[in-house]
Amino acid sequence: MTEARDIHPLVATAAEQLARGKTDRRDFLRTATLLGMSAGAAYGMAGRILGDGAAVPAAAQETATPRDGGTLRVSMAVPEVGDPATFDWMEKANIARHVIEYLTVIGADNVTRPYLAESWEASDDLKTWTLHLRPGVTWHNGDAFGADDVVFNFERWLDPATGSSNQGLFAGLTEDYETGETNEDGTAKVGRRMRDGAVEKVDDLTVRLHLSSPSLSVPENLYEYPTAIVQRGFEANRPPTELVGTGPFTIVEHAVGERCILQRAEGAYWGSNLDDPFIGGPIHLDAIHYLDHGAASTAQLAAFASGQVDAIYEFNKDSYQMAEAIPDSVIYEAVTSHTVCIRMQVDKEPFTDHRVRRAIQLCCDAKRYPELIYQGRGMVGEHHHVAPIHPEYFPLPPLEQNHEEARRLLEEAGHGDGLALSCDCGNTNGPWQQQVLELFKQQLAPAGIDLTINLMPADQYWGIWDKTPFGITAWTHRPLATMTLSLGYRSGTAWNETHFADPEFDTALDEAEGLVDVEARRAAMEKVERILQDAAVMVQPIWQPIFFIASAKVKGMTAHPTQAHQYHKVWIDA
Repeated sequence: MTEARDIHPLVATAAEQLARGKTDRRDFLRTATLLGMSAGAAYGMAGRILGDGAAVPAAAQETATPRDGGTLRVSMAVPEVGDPATFDWMEKANIARHVIEYLTVIGADNVTRPYLAESWEASDDLKTWTLHLRPGVTWHNGDAFGADDVVFNFERWLDPATGSSNQGLFAGLTEDYETGETNEDGTAKVGRRMRDGAVEKVDDLTVRLHLSSPSLSVPENLYEYPTAIVQRGFEANRPPTELVGTGPFTIVEHAVGERCILQRAEGAYWGSNLDDPFIGGPIHLDAIHYLDHGAASTAQLAAFASGQVDAIYEFNKDSYQMAEAIPDSVIYEAVTSHTVCIRMQVDKEPFTDHRVRRAIQLCCDAKRYPELIYQGRGMVGEHHHVAPIHPEYFPLPPLEQNHEEARRLLEEAGHGDGLALSCDCGNTNGPWQQQVLELFKQQLAPAGIDLTINLMPADQYWGIWDKTPFGITAWTHRPLATMTLSLGYRSGTAWNETHFADPEFDTALDEAEGLVDVEARRAAMEKVERILQDAAVMVQPIWQPIFFIASAKVKGMTAHPTQAHQYHKVWIDA
């Protein structure tokens, strides 16, 4: 990473705010590392400012010497693994991330670190980012990794034909263009594509990004799960067993809904000499077996309790007591910005009428959800998809339940005799999503809204999640709210499931993304949150805690807030 003489000038702003108590250690570490400081240097600076000498945390406080060898067996849904640029399940990324890797990595401490990119630099205005790639990295087929691979990936991500959600993350590299098609009203249909010159190959190990607007989150965006780096020439229609990567494992067997078998790749792993508490270093495991027992089901815990697996992906809160009763095990819990959105597509009836959407939103008493759904765990949602744990969160006044106003709005919109709705639900990670809808069904009834819950298998829901006019969608944790908002609510992006399009919102989000000053960024987020909440495109009542369990013999395991599987340090004490 950057030497002291090369520290970005905005690090001084972050340090001053930490010293004045205007920000905390977590936010300082995130900002400093995004601006190019190493994690060790950022931790050291924070320790000097706060006077506590804090050091980079260890991934696991193990006293025993790690043992090499063995197979880690994990119960997790095994979905189809296709084009990494279009990944929409974390389970897909967890299978692939052991094979294909990322330019950056976010540890379980939520701090961004170098990975395939050895370092990076940002211009003073945060519009130009220079990525210095790690030398000596090779693909499994022996080819050298370099700038051509990175440029190839950016071109694929930002090609509208790919359909990647990364277009939203890297909006500053794109431009609008007329597709040659027309909308229903006869106007020209507009798409987004990469601007000429936006991604520059400087040399074989250097790539420069030229953004049209400032963005602090570029390094964190590079660890969003659809940004895994594939080799130039990658073809999306090849089977997973032919996936060529730079990682320590290869896929040798993959059967959707059954199993995925990964084995150590032949030859030396480039990251074996990395000194980081979360990734890199000598790989201890010989193999990883993902076995599909269903999504967040009691079957996962039953398989674990019976010794069929050593760990599971997650379990839901209804199974917590069952998990506690399993001997010789460790429960891992992460406070996250995982959530669900009961979202409406604003271009589909009856949700084209803002009064209908606002009436639906006003029926929600969000304060009841953490207690009734998660026994007091989790946090109350505010219908704008920004969590209290996000560093840029601005607390808006609570949106209170108001059935009288909801009924008035429905009558004004022509639904005085009531409104019947059907909401699609895939129960992606356990029955809690259905429970959220059951509670919401009760809250809708006094306003004259009759809700039917349409349950379907998770894989069926993910086939229509961006098409259904009314559905409940799970959204995983992101360390910055601006990342989620860019993915889900920017005009015309691939994951914009509500079809919300507001230039004022896009502009306000651009402004917030480019601010390093934490107070200014939070102030800017007030407008972003208010626009989205007032648009009433969703009901978002709760932020979900995440649980998983592993055998006590599995060492070096960490609870990552995004549920990313980082098994570089994991070993099995036989």
